[in-house]
Amino acid sequence: MNAIASKLAAIALVAAATQMPAQAVDSVSLELGNGNKTDLVRAGAQWNWNNRWWQSNGTHIGGYWDLNAGHWRGDRHLNIPGNRQSISTIGVTPVFRFQNDRLQGLYGEFGIGANWLSGYYDNNGRQFSTRFQFSDHIGVGYVFANKLDVSFRFQHFSNASIKQPNDGANFSILRVSYPLF
Repeated sequence: MNAIASKLAAIALVAAATQMPAQAVDSVSLELGNGNKTDLVRAGAQWNWNNRWWQSNGTHIGGYWDLNAGHWRGDRHLNIPGNRQSISTIGVTPVFRFQNDRLQGLYGEFGIGANWLSGYYDNNGRQFSTRFQFSDHIGVGYVFANKLDVSFRFQHFSNASIKQPNDGANFSILRVSYPLF
């Protein structure tokens, strides 16, 4: 049953990503993070929504889709020091960003997305009972005049109590993004 669910979730994520035209990719990103004795590296592609909601005093709320693929490497698998666990991930997240109208300078953002893990996470006493995980993040960043975007995020992964155990995992992440246009 898990193999069927794995394939269906992967197909759903790919189908969501393919609904966006390839020329719509606005930027690419690289992320490095750590949490719960697990290192994270992730690459992503973003599609800007080109919407400005609640525009006021030179600021607005905008957003983008973030499609990413990553790798987690834990060094306390089954709660045994030095025992390594490697997991690949794929995820899609709608992200809302409070920013200035010039699209430069300081911003804040948050997102809630869906992720698929290649295995069941079990590291440093924290376990996931499902490969499907929700992720939510909150972050702050800065877009420089050359459009380089650097941010810091706090991200939480959990299956929202779909199945137990659902210990969740938290990561602190440094993200660098650069527009393609």
